[in-house]
Amino acid sequence: MSSVLLRTTPAVRGALRAGALRPAAAAASTSFVRGKATLPDLQYDYGALEPYISGKIMELHHKKHHQTYVTGLNTALETIGEAESKGDFTKAATVAPLLNFHGGGHLNHTLFWENLAPASREGGGEPDGALLKSINEDFGSFDTFRKQMNTALAGIQGSGWAWLAKDKQSGTLGIITRANQDPVSGTYAPLMGIDAWEHAYYLQYENRKAEYFDAIWNVINWKTVASRFEKA
Repeated sequence: MSSVLLRTTPAVRGALRAGALRPAAAAASTSFVRGKATLPDLQYDYGALEPYISGKIMELHHKKHHQTYVTGLNTALETIGEAESKGDFTKAATVAPLLNFHGGGHLNHTLFWENLAPASREGGGEPDGALLKSINEDFGSFDTFRKQMNTALAGIQGSGWAWLAKDKQSGTLGIITRANQDPVSGTYAPLMGIDAWEHAYYLQYENRKAEYFDAIWNVINWKTVASRFEKA
């Protein structure tokens, strides 16, 4: 189940629409070739996040799992386009859940890769500047925010994501969880997400997912998160 832990009104879960998908994907640095989504390149090697995330996990996660979402998204968009051209809106509507799942998976993972970086470069530590100031104001401290984020991740039943998000109306920060591949939408801008699906950690951490939730903070790219914060 999706939930939101904010001082403002609850988030409205929105399904991706074919017409609105491309601008959102472009904002996430997702590339399209002749109208088709493509798997984005990583800005680091698969093994660059070790020992916190193994190279094998990164390779499978990126080349296999993310590619599946890309393929599924393109298939859903093609099916919807064909159905609309024939005036078969019933068929187009039945594909909407697949569009949400694969489109959300593509967007979520694109954001995820960008908010990671090797610990030897820009990964880990704490944010600074305006982002840290806002975290301190809305959570009390960075340490409190981190603990609340890990608690939210641990509370996800099954598969899903936890996000640091900015309310574009109030400017406040909060933690949002989403089930499966549901994207953050509406008035909230996703700043930093952590993947709680088993494929993100199981080969390395097995059932010790709390260790994965602790370890991933060592490779969070706060520079990217701060950039999203400023633009939101």
